[in-house]
Amino acid sequence: MRIRPATPEDLPSISAIYDEQVAHGIATFDVEPPPPAYWAARLASAEPGDHVLVAEADGAVLGYAYSSSYRPRPAYARTRESSVYLAPAAQGRGVGRQLYDALLDLLRADGVHLVVAVVAQPNPASAALHRACGFASVGVLPEVGFKLGRWIDTELFALRLR
Repeated sequence: MRIRPATPEDLPSISAIYDEQVAHGIATFDVEPPPPAYWAARLASAEPGDHVLVAEADGAVLGYAYSSSYRPRPAYARTRESSVYLAPAAQGRGVGRQLYDALLDLLRADGVHLVVAVVAQPNPASAALHRACGFASVGVLPEVGFKLGRWIDTELFALRLR
């Protein structure tokens, strides 16, 4: 397996992994798959701290991680929100950790100060991944989203890089 920057050719695989969570999971609060232009724009961002990485093995994308603006105001410029999504067959195999390690290295090199992650609950595997990567839980927003017929809490994680 190798971790590398995503390319336009990876976008259908990235979209398929994400769309699975849109339809059946709580890792995203989207309820409709985003259009291809959404993924193209994410990939095209040249903002420092914006990255899209994929984990690839035997020509197949196993998962991806990305970082993007936390909020659009200038004072947040050195804070990034991060996410990782894995194909079902890649879960529990260390793929998420390798993606996050590579992403966090890039963010450090970019001079990012703080990384924030939002994890819908319950998701013990994602919470464990974030803790293993050095993130600390900084709070829970109770019943902040409604999806799949129920209210869902999110746990906020933060990691200071400097």
